[in-house]
Amino acid sequence: MARTPSSADDDIFDLRLARSAPDLFPMLEGLYGARPDYPAFRERLVKALRKGWADRPDDLKRLDLQRDLEPDWFQRPGMAGYVFYIDRFNGTLQGILDKLDYLEDLGITYVHLMPCLKPRPGDSDGGYSVMDYRQINPAFGTMADFEAVSRALRERGISLCVDLVLNHTAKEHAWAKKAAKGDAAYQDYYLMFDSPDLPNQYEQTLVEVFPDNAPGNFTHYPDFGKWVWTTFNEHQWDLNWANPQVFLEIVEVMLFLANKGVDVLRLDAVAFMWKRMGTRCQSEPEVHMLLQALRACSRIASAAVLHLAEAIVAPAEMLPYLGRGRHDGKVANLAYHNSLMVQFWSALATRDTRLMTHVLATHFPDRLTNATYATYIRCHDDIGWAITDEDAAAVGASGHGHRNFLSDFFEGSFPGSFAKGALFQFNEATGDKRISGSFASLAGLELAEAAGDVAGVEMAVQRILLGHALIAAWGGIPLIYMGDELALPNDHGYLANPDHAHDSRWIHRPQMEWARAEGRHSGDTPAARVFWATKQILARRAATPALHAAVPIRVVAAGNDAVLAFQRLAPTGTLLGLFNFTERWQHISEASARALGVTAMHDMLSDQRVETHAGQIVLPPYARVWLT
Repeated sequence: MARTPSSADDDIFDLRLARSAPDLFPMLEGLYGARPDYPAFRERLVKALRKGWADRPDDLKRLDLQRDLEPDWFQRPGMAGYVFYIDRFNGTLQGILDKLDYLEDLGITYVHLMPCLKPRPGDSDGGYSVMDYRQINPAFGTMADFEAVSRALRERGISLCVDLVLNHTAKEHAWAKKAAKGDAAYQDYYLMFDSPDLPNQYEQTLVEVFPDNAPGNFTHYPDFGKWVWTTFNEHQWDLNWANPQVFLEIVEVMLFLANKGVDVLRLDAVAFMWKRMGTRCQSEPEVHMLLQALRACSRIASAAVLHLAEAIVAPAEMLPYLGRGRHDGKVANLAYHNSLMVQFWSALATRDTRLMTHVLATHFPDRLTNATYATYIRCHDDIGWAITDEDAAAVGASGHGHRNFLSDFFEGSFPGSFAKGALFQFNEATGDKRISGSFASLAGLELAEAAGDVAGVEMAVQRILLGHALIAAWGGIPLIYMGDELALPNDHGYLANPDHAHDSRWIHRPQMEWARAEGRHSGDTPAARVFWATKQILARRAATPALHAAVPIRVVAAGNDAVLAFQRLAPTGTLLGLFNFTERWQHISEASARALGVTAMHDMLSDQRVETHAGQIVLPPYARVWLT
């Protein structure tokens, strides 16, 4: 039963509506204002927002107020994330409750539960083919279990992130079932065509996402005589965001999840939400209008909730998801720093940071408005080598050649490679080759351990810690993918599972090894060493105010192509990050470091003074220092 709001609650709602109205209604008028049903839609939307606020539990309303008063809460250096599949982590939602001490031990303040809403049976694209937004996957538990987890996390100061797929639903969703039965209103929730003519025209400029097992972007259904837009898989039907009823339905879902205790909505596949003939139908201007309007709705009825835009695209295309131009500070609060991840692996393979320095210095601003990055080295997905021909040419390389080199290197087929990965979705027509693999295996640990190579194991451990120190210092929210803190290797057992064997991404989605985790505080194993050092990295990050996400970051030349350097330009003084991307000792002149703002030669990461020799800062293999 809905709560009865107080007059004070009504006042707060009205004030928040007035605050966000300039961000909301101009977007909706631009999208839907020409439709005769627009006034009725607007009225229904405000009613839905008011109901969402009225239903919001009192403790979450207090959190709304707290975060309104501390709007930078998610930008603070104490934020550190952990990402996992529920079943792979500890079986069920109840299983998570048993492992909260482990997360707290590591220093985690943000948890992303990989897709947990009710998926279609069978192949569900790893849970991203959702048939009910208001139910939990029964394999994990119930909505009551979910609320228990969200409450327990909140009590420990840990924010909860879940996925909300915006581009499509499963074909088994109630809306889709009604559409398939001929209900015209629900057919308008999707993009359906009576003949292949328009799909064929669209197809001329579209890109295939999964060319191996889901070629094309449309599926014909003879049983009800329609061609349906299916960007990702046959069972995932693209929503028609040009229909305002879709917007209204999704807002109601957002508020429902927010009122269950979700702090961050990871908005999946947002780049594909708006379609326009003659384009790739990715990142069209209306996408940013939709996202700004959705963000405004959250600020009105669930102000504590953030939006994370899942847009794995080139920098120029990604930054608008964090707000540029008229959308500045008004779209998503978070987006993945895909380029940082790609450039980390590129520099590791080449032992050269020139491309990394060029990309990060050229394409990214030194700060963002009311937003920051989710930084990561690995995630649940493959690695696509998002390196443009122009950026490669800027450092004298061939874009096509470099992308192929990286795939060969991290697959392990390039002579001298330390990595062991697997190809994903090799497109022979374009030559595009993507890579799967766990952090530890791509960093060299799997091959080194198999060969009994003690020195190789040491180098692999240092590469992992280099990556964790990098994402911790960049200033967004660093995300540790489950098992990376324990150096878990590839899981080759996925090939024996018929549901997974066709998808090499399962190689880096292992079951959590709790026996390995139990030994994290003892011994000299790679797992124990990586856990201890990762915990220290996150603790030192939390103790370093210069790593607040609002502090400007500037990528600079280190005077040594093997070393990445960047400044964090804090009001209290500059922090200079130095990262050696090679297995060899490197040097940076003390004079150069001092010219870049270093005064005390104190490493905030180790909390030790850095000694210099003959005017040089000496960096061991894969060294990482945060100099002040």
